[in-house]
Amino acid sequence: MPAVCLDTNILLYAAIGKKDEPRKWRIAQDLLDLADIVLPAQTLAEFYANATGPKYNLDLSVANFWMDRLALFPSVAVDAGLVLEGVALSQRYRIHYFDGAILAACRRCTAGILYSEDLNHDQNYGGVRVVNPFLEN
Repeated sequence: MPAVCLDTNILLYAAIGKKDEPRKWRIAQDLLDLADIVLPAQTLAEFYANATGPKYNLDLSVANFWMDRLALFPSVAVDAGLVLEGVALSQRYRIHYFDGAILAACRRCTAGILYSEDLNHDQNYGGVRVVNPFLEN
């Protein structure tokens, strides 16, 4: 089975969404149980920055627990080549650089799917299909 990647918003819902977004929290929790998850290192950094920032203000001990848990998944490191591919993807699809870099990481680990609510659902971005798991049928 090809790998799948999870975007930062999925990780945030899994860690923080239980009270305010219980439906999304359950879905994010289920996604963390999938086999063959790969986390772009950028999503780990974004998760920590957002979770501990002023919007969520997650207690540092809880944030560290989540970082330790998430670090158990295979990850894709950020290097110069990935940054350049992220730039190219952001320009090609007219998306934010950080979204392009996450897509580049997905391509690098041959992930066929990126679970995210930040990009167009079911769009193929250079071989990576985005799935918004929170859309209701």
